[in-house]
Amino acid sequence: MVMLRRRRCYVKGDVMCTMLLLLLFFLLLYARQALLSSGWDKPAWRLDILRPTSSSRTLLGTNRAKVAQGAPELPPCEHKSKRTQPKSKAQSKSKAKSKSRRKGITPTKTTGAPLPTLPPFDFVGYLREKDNRNFRLLIDQPQKCQLGESEGAGESRELYMLIAVKSVAADFDKRQVVRRTWGKEGRSIRTVFLLGVPKNRTALPLWDQLLTYESQTFGDILLWDFEDTFFNLTLKETHFLEWINRTCPRVKFVFKGDADVYVNVENILEMLQSEKSNEDLFIGDIIVNAKPIRRRTSKYYVPEFVYGSALYPSYAGGGGFVMSGYTARRLSASCQQVELFPIDDVFLGMCLQLIGIKPSRHQGFRTFGIPRPSAAPHLQTFDPCFYRELMVVHSLNVPQIWLMWNLLHDPKLSCHNRSRLTSGSFRWRTSDLKGEEETDYEEKGVFVTHD
Repeated sequence: MVMLRRRRCYVKGDVMCTMLLLLLFFLLLYARQALLSSGWDKPAWRLDILRPTSSSRTLLGTNRAKVAQGAPELPPCEHKSKRTQPKSKAQSKSKAKSKSRRKGITPTKTTGAPLPTLPPFDFVGYLREKDNRNFRLLIDQPQKCQLGESEGAGESRELYMLIAVKSVAADFDKRQVVRRTWGKEGRSIRTVFLLGVPKNRTALPLWDQLLTYESQTFGDILLWDFEDTFFNLTLKETHFLEWINRTCPRVKFVFKGDADVYVNVENILEMLQSEKSNEDLFIGDIIVNAKPIRRRTSKYYVPEFVYGSALYPSYAGGGGFVMSGYTARRLSASCQQVELFPIDDVFLGMCLQLIGIKPSRHQGFRTFGIPRPSAAPHLQTFDPCFYRELMVVHSLNVPQIWLMWNLLHDPKLSCHNRSRLTSGSFRWRTSDLKGEEETDYEEKGVFVTHD
């Protein structure tokens, strides 16, 4: 009897222990499910390591007083892994939202002022290296301005006009169409192309051999040992002026422009008949009262610590302009005294201001394109008669330049008589500047679109 009672006690104790263990197990399962549903499967605190780009490190390291108000300064980091293609802001935002929705997490808004848009260019590095302004000439044309005996027979053997075209190594097709159209060399007219070393050398394999063969074939390539970037066009300007002073000291007139323009050389030569080559002359699409662009998303953005004045000096649009050889030689000396500026058009305006030359505007130079006539919006826009009396029209592609050249030189071309274009001083309209602190000077779409 005693043994039976003891056995019953043991059984009751085992049952109670089993029930307690089961109850504890269910409590743990319930707690785990509650934690998962509330989003506590991840740690509450995370350490995000930001990887600043070189431009952001530059901005944070140079303009500390301004940037420190919005964000702390980040130390530079070195990455040994391969760079991946950066994702756009919209893609990163949508991806973050989708992840948070899948996990049941409500994204929180960040507090405080947003980080400023970072500039696409290392201005501090530019200022640090701007005194390095002498680069080797890798490909030269020392005989370019020397006329042959047959070309100089019975007249002055001085070169009348030198055509200089800014180009890049990859734009072989643009150089070819210029050689075959408006840049074709003739008696007392010579053409050169101004180039630097490609920044991305892998994009154009054997670029150096291409330019070597091109120079041997056409004899019109000038190549300097600096990277061919947008903000290095100022170096292209100064080195070309030095080359003129050394190689073409007696040239009468110089035309300088881009490879994506159409130039009516006949009209320019006609205009120069009344000009003197031994006096100051600078004609183009002159821009006055232009304000520096302070918007970081602009191609022409310049921060205040690079240029603090409210207005730029008068300058010519880089699509094309004409100057006398006398002015070119004076500019070569003055540009050595002016600090390099990342926008070449404005930099040349600074050089003109230093020597007291006021550039003249001619309506035939259309570096911002041709406005569509409001009175005839249905009119065919790519009409050679619109270009017949112009000097320079900017932003044309290779087929358009070739087509325009042949249309204008077609003997069957017939246009109504038009009044000659007059020269005058261009000034931004008050209505354009009112309420608009910054005007972008990017190349506009020219009068060549089809509906």
